[in-house]
Amino acid sequence: MIGHFVAQAAVIARRDFLATVATPAFLVFLLAPLFMLVFAVVGGAGARMIAESGEAAERIVVIAEGDFAARIEGADGRMRGAFPEMIRPPRLDLRAPEADPESQARALFEAEDIDVSAALYGPPEALRILRTATAGSRADYLALIADAARRDGAAGLPADRPLSAPEIELLERETATISGQQSMGFTALFVIFLLTLLLAGQTVSMLAEEKGNKVIEILAAAVPLEAVFVGKLFGLFGVAIAFIAFWGTLAAIGLVLTPDIGRILTALDPAIGLGPFLLLAIVYFAMGYFLLGAVFLGVGAQASSMREIQMLSLPITFFQMGMFGLASAAAGSPGTVLAYTAELFPFSSPFAMAAKGATDPQLWVHGAAIGWQLLWVTITIALAARWFRKGVLKSGPSVFRRVGRYLRGG
Repeated sequence: MIGHFVAQAAVIARRDFLATVATPAFLVFLLAPLFMLVFAVVGGAGARMIAESGEAAERIVVIAEGDFAARIEGADGRMRGAFPEMIRPPRLDLRAPEADPESQARALFEAEDIDVSAALYGPPEALRILRTATAGSRADYLALIADAARRDGAAGLPADRPLSAPEIELLERETATISGQQSMGFTALFVIFLLTLLLAGQTVSMLAEEKGNKVIEILAAAVPLEAVFVGKLFGLFGVAIAFIAFWGTLAAIGLVLTPDIGRILTALDPAIGLGPFLLLAIVYFAMGYFLLGAVFLGVGAQASSMREIQMLSLPITFFQMGMFGLASAAAGSPGTVLAYTAELFPFSSPFAMAAKGATDPQLWVHGAAIGWQLLWVTITIALAARWFRKGVLKSGPSVFRRVGRYLRGG
């Protein structure tokens, strides 16, 4: 009796094992950790490049000339190496004074090519430092090297003469920092990717449910399958917009209630303006949603069960993660071949262009990008609709079972 039971269980175990292993999807399943690791590294590299790009743009500035400037540079060279790399002060930028050093120093904080966190100016005996709200340690470092330069005898001052500490003034920035804009661009890129993957994936779940309860066959008998495809795609896009509107409203309320919201928005103000940036983010989400949703629907129609749909959706998800990694890396290196590649490739373009809007003030590039993406959305929907029709109307074993039989020699 026990032997008969074990034999029956072994038959079932062998059947389930072969049904799972002898399919192309099992290879994808085996390689899934590798794919996830690669894409995590690529995405992390992109985020790190953005952070390093922001740090590279940060400067501390000294407006001085002659012997005092040389002594400031020497003191910086001696003291900088004493700091660990993680907390090392930003690059020192020495500039010759103009007619009005104070106006010159204040103008530095509005520059678009560098991100000045602290600036020192004035004669050696009456130095002043301007700093931003987050640059306390930078200002202290400028005061430290200035004191060392003065005590070295800068500008002919006696070594024993008492010197007052530089006067430090807190300066409120009126424009966004480069690092703040890049951080906002990466945040928009990440949110669009997450929403696209989350909401476009709903098309597969609904399709699996309707194929299981034969609703899709009733719809196919009533209207053309191409209309079913487009209707599902746009109907679920409406659901996605409702989802975004709900959470967007809650996020807006939270921001309004946040203390110092004005200063935060100033620090993160996108290059094209907050209003156009948010509008473009919604448009780019729509482009990404239609591209990915059409592919999901077309691929999902080829499967006959929820399990097969999940297996078929896995490579698409990995591909989309790859597009996120490419766009993230491109956002950290604007103006490079990598950035142009991500902006032109249809499936990474919505993410890359959303990040670009935070740092590039040109609006015409977004008009061209949206036109390019609309072309590929049209092509993708047309091809996916035909594939959807063939998948729904086909009969016989699913693609997994046909390939599995081939691999087993059946």
